[in-house]
Amino acid sequence: MDHSHKKPAAKRKTFWTHRVSLLVIASLAVTFCVVIRYLGGVEHAVAKPKAKSSRNRQVTVDTKKHGIVAVINQKPIQRSELARECMNRFGEDVLETVANKYILLMECKRREVVITKEEVEREVTSMANKFGITVEHWLGMLEDERKINPRQYRNDVIWPTLALRKLAAKSITVSDDEIKQAWDSQYGPKVKVRLIALTQKTKADQIYRQALATPTDFAELAMDHSQDVNSAPYGGLVPPIRRHMGSPELEQVAFSLKPGQISRVIHVANQYVILKCEKILAPTTVSEKDFKVVRSRLESNIHSAKQREMAAETFSTLQNKAQFTNVYNNPNLRQKNPGVAATINGKQITIRQLAEECLLRHGISVLDIEINRRLLQQELKRRNLSVQQADLHREVERAARAFGITKNDGSPQINSWLKMVTEEQGVTKEIYMSDIVWPTVALKTLIGSRVQVTEDDLHKGFEANYGERVECLAIVMSDQRRAQKVWAESQKSPNAKAFARLASIHSIEPISRNNDGEVPPIAKFSGQPEVEEAAFELKPEEMSGIIVSGDRYIILRAKGRTQPIVKDFAAVRDTLYEDILEKKLRASMGKEFDHIKESAQIDNFLAGTTQSGRGNKIPTADRRAERPGTPPGSVIPATATQPGSTPRRNR
Repeated sequence: MDHSHKKPAAKRKTFWTHRVSLLVIASLAVTFCVVIRYLGGVEHAVAKPKAKSSRNRQVTVDTKKHGIVAVINQKPIQRSELARECMNRFGEDVLETVANKYILLMECKRREVVITKEEVEREVTSMANKFGITVEHWLGMLEDERKINPRQYRNDVIWPTLALRKLAAKSITVSDDEIKQAWDSQYGPKVKVRLIALTQKTKADQIYRQALATPTDFAELAMDHSQDVNSAPYGGLVPPIRRHMGSPELEQVAFSLKPGQISRVIHVANQYVILKCEKILAPTTVSEKDFKVVRSRLESNIHSAKQREMAAETFSTLQNKAQFTNVYNNPNLRQKNPGVAATINGKQITIRQLAEECLLRHGISVLDIEINRRLLQQELKRRNLSVQQADLHREVERAARAFGITKNDGSPQINSWLKMVTEEQGVTKEIYMSDIVWPTVALKTLIGSRVQVTEDDLHKGFEANYGERVECLAIVMSDQRRAQKVWAESQKSPNAKAFARLASIHSIEPISRNNDGEVPPIAKFSGQPEVEEAAFELKPEEMSGIIVSGDRYIILRAKGRTQPIVKDFAAVRDTLYEDILEKKLRASMGKEFDHIKESAQIDNFLAGTTQSGRGNKIPTADRRAERPGTPPGSVIPATATQPGSTPRRNR
């Protein structure tokens, strides 16, 4: 069986689905990236967050006074309980943040450095202006995408940035050579390559010899053997290599190749890399009109990078000088210093201060987890059901098998699986079991035997995972009028080279645009019926009409068909059954959880909402209470094989 098909469909990339994520890097650089996922089978069903009611509004209340943060079907959640859970998950990280801020505050006081409110607001406005949006929109995006509220952003991102900028204040110059390097990197020639990355030299040498013997099989060798998970599914295709962006040796080798040539084995970091040159991309032309603007932007970027480096060096020096004692993470010190989390240069940070900071930063998200847990616990009790330790163990075994973490005899390697999943998710074994495995088993227990896998399900799953696929080029557009023009243009020169050129110009989807229209082979029953039907009707070298799929307009050009990966249905029937059952269970779990939550009466004092028990949220002010915050969406608890994003517990 091909290795890529051992993994469950949740690990495969979904076909041309876009998801935008917002990243905050080094307290300064904020950028957007589009993650393209491809579908290679029946997709895992996940309950989506419900739209927030337009009737919700933010109000304020001091939850310290009442000591209760939520009431679930008349059962309270105490503030002290939530503080403990927040500390368990975030205490170490929050303590580090608070300690670092104390160090900066002390140094600013010593050197009489002052950061005014006006300076903070100017910096916030400057960041918003970089993306051409309003401050309100910018702060809203940070809160929605990164769960960083405006207070946190100003206090924990902008203030430290400005403080370090002043503390590290030195004259920064940008040389002509630095600008030239940046220009070459951004606008100079590039090399389009395929890549095979391996961790063992002997294996790399073996694959290198095979690639030299049959260069046309390089893409297939990359799919079968490369350990770079991002490029292997696409035959080793990676973004074009530019100068001054990474390993000088790799860049030197890449730029020495001619189209069709294969490089020697290159040792880069802890990997052995083989390149195949596909094409030399010409430099980007910049008009005289834009030259000064582009040069100024590059100079500004270099200046900001140098400023960040100087700030980092300054802060590292301050940290090294500071006398910091972490009491919280040392059981012996905690016993000797009750109520103390840390000391910095003789100044105490108390456990109470740390707990309040954890609640302030993470209370709403952790409370949402605790509410979900209470709902499941209450429903199990109402139906006289329970989750046993043996049930949890079986779920972990199933997850390990689903991801191929098994011994030679096929039995699951529990310890290896737990190590892998906890490291990937940044959580401990305890939080993985309590926040991921337990909710999964609880929902499966509530569903019982309602979910069945039919023979039709099995045969469709077999076609999707192991059947033949259509290899093709694609142009993906979002505008019908443009699609019609591109289709008409493609008819003038109906050959692969012309189609590839049109894809590189007009396709809005990065994979096809950057790789001359190449996309992963299209399978049956992969979740895009219109695309699948059109693709499987094409003969080699034939071109489709305009395919409407959702809000996308797609044109395909067939290259051929792949051979079925597995022909013996019986050999994989049991694997398919388990995989499809899990997917159908997950769909049912989503519906079950939505029903439980919509039927519950939930007073969330931190989020500032109340739910009557019929799925209708109303402002808590209507119940004569004022509560802060914005309600999180209703989300099904993560599953054991698809942990998702989970607040981590300190290690």
